[in-house]
Amino acid sequence: MPGTITAFPNFDVEKDCNELRSAMKGLGTNEAKIINILGNRNLEQRLEIASQFKVIFGKDLISELKSELSSNFLRLCTNMILTTPQFLAKEMKRAIKGSGTDERALIEILVGLDNKGIQDLRHAYKQMFSTEVERDVVGETSGSFKKLAVSLLQGKRDESEEVDIELAKEDAEELFNAGINRFGTDESNPEMPVGLFNNKLLTKRYETVFNRILVTRSYRHLKMVFAEYKRRVKRDLDKDIEKLVSWKRNYQVLQQTVDVTNAIVAENGNKIASEDIEKSIKSEMSGDIELGFLSIVKKIKNCPTYFAEELYKSMKGLGTDDDQLIRIVVWRSEIDLVEIKGAFESLYGKTLADFIKEDTSGDFRALLLLIVK
Repeated sequence: MPGTITAFPNFDVEKDCNELRSAMKGLGTNEAKIINILGNRNLEQRLEIASQFKVIFGKDLISELKSELSSNFLRLCTNMILTTPQFLAKEMKRAIKGSGTDERALIEILVGLDNKGIQDLRHAYKQMFSTEVERDVVGETSGSFKKLAVSLLQGKRDESEEVDIELAKEDAEELFNAGINRFGTDESNPEMPVGLFNNKLLTKRYETVFNRILVTRSYRHLKMVFAEYKRRVKRDLDKDIEKLVSWKRNYQVLQQTVDVTNAIVAENGNKIASEDIEKSIKSEMSGDIELGFLSIVKKIKNCPTYFAEELYKSMKGLGTDDDQLIRIVVWRSEIDLVEIKGAFESLYGKTLADFIKEDTSGDFRALLLLIVK
């Protein structure tokens, strides 16, 4: 998957170091020079610049930038000269330190990494903060979300390309039975299928089943599971509607109640017939755990679309979540930002660059636009 930043041709590390030094030397700062260099060099080249800068001038490039720049522009520049594991470890620390936890940032990072990426993150976090990331996550999260985060931090997902169709069907059936179909019937009205009317009830079993399957199965396998799940839910529709109609007829309720029941039948019939795994999660869960499982599913279904939606959320409404905007743009700039841009425009009818122009300003905006180009 293509990124927007590629290796700069005829790269001259010493020349770039001298340009950056001159941009920060004396009175005033030449932000345009900094933007031009950082926005047109890939990560490998930027890291080489940072290393060579210290050799030539005996000064740390990040420290020099901190003495000359400020605010979002400073954070964007300094994050661009960290390795990806260092950058994401820093973001993890920011997400869980202090009062309140940024669950969206935490889960976005964890679902966006493969097994090696998770292990690299753990190693970088330990080096940078002298503690285990898992220990910090456990201390700052709770409940089902904590279990999901800890599971993802193990980095034990099956990454094989093979798909066992029968196992996919079994997984889909297990998800279905743990969720939509888990309530059975109302004992006082044996013919009444109450599952359709109790989707907001949560159970530990439901979360455990989802946690195990969504965290450990391969992406290709889970795409098959999601397709099988949707087919399984559709097959169950006729049976449930039949029970509802039978219940209505057997109890001889008033016409007003009959009309209400008819409406419920139609409403739930339409809902269940089109229900996929995302809708099931939304109907069965809430809060951080809903966010966590939805993020996994969306990322597996379509990675560029997932990050496009997250970018939109970072800029919609009043104010901008600058941390999220920086994180996604920098992180994905050499991975799949071209595809994310395409997905963004398809979803929202405007380019990512147009959104950035409207929601940011100054040197911060200029560098972001150069990255997303």
